[in-house]
Amino acid sequence: MARAGHGGGPAAAEEGEDPLDARIARTGCLEQHRQLQECMAERQDWRHCQEQLRAFGACMARRERRRQRGPSPARPPH
Repeated sequence: MARAGHGGGPAAAEEGEDPLDARIARTGCLEQHRQLQECMAERQDWRHCQEQLRAFGACMARRERRRQRGPSPARPPH
């Protein structure tokens, strides 16, 4: 079940950005996270949200692999 103030809806916009949403946004996986949240809110059972769960997990795993490799070397300007 989603936590109060963690849906990114109108109430969240009025209260300011949710800290967890801000952290997830920095990963580049916010859209996948929101799709998972929407599924969970609608279905009330994570077992029915496997597609969204896998997409979010894969996005986070890609992000972690990029982070472990370190920053890419700066390209010279053209």
